[in-house]
Amino acid sequence: MLLLQFSTSHYCRKARLALGYKQINYKTENLTPGWHILRVKPLTGLKTLPVLLPLEGQPNAIADSTEILKFLETYQPQPSYFLPDHQQQTEAWMLEDWLDESIGTATRFVYYQFRAGEGKEIDPSLVSQMVISVVRQQYGINQTTVELAKKRLAIAFSELSIRWQKNDYLVGNQLSVADISAAALLSPLALIPEYRQGYPWLFERIVQVHQLCHEPLAPGLSDG
Repeated sequence: MLLLQFSTSHYCRKARLALGYKQINYKTENLTPGWHILRVKPLTGLKTLPVLLPLEGQPNAIADSTEILKFLETYQPQPSYFLPDHQQQTEAWMLEDWLDESIGTATRFVYYQFRAGEGKEIDPSLVSQMVISVVRQQYGINQTTVELAKKRLAIAFSELSIRWQKNDYLVGNQLSVADISAAALLSPLALIPEYRQGYPWLFERIVQVHQLCHEPLAPGLSDG
């Protein structure tokens, strides 16, 4: 399999965690923001990543991280990240959707605002700063929208702390699509001292999910 991705995208990380948990052999192709449309749109009709190109005889291309998770579960059912209890699996999907549509976006806003300011030294190169500028313009990232995003993240941490500090998993007694989504979509915050120091339990769980999924740790996590 071939995963088309942005190497730093937390949504692409979500797909990699799922592939890793399933222990499916795959390769990645890192695309350049903006130019990626020339590669992706003819395949899916969309402009977004990740996109998974499966084996011959399978669907031509699967776009969107959620659809990739669903496809991989049918392609290789074991080990499963679907919960055997229907009610719990429904709850896991609800969390996955909330994390995907709301919290992942909030993470993007806070992360790119940080990278454009005090976090500029992480990669001050012209190329990196150009990408950050394009992303901020594309999504309307500014002080006002970032403050709203921070409020959404605060709500997320309250909800996740109730679940992850009580149990090893967000729903049920095994890894689910909710854990994969949370670990991937919140991982960029590990580079921001405010979050890394303020929520140590969160990043401990994120590290554990990465280990279960055989995925290298996100930047900011390897220092413990």
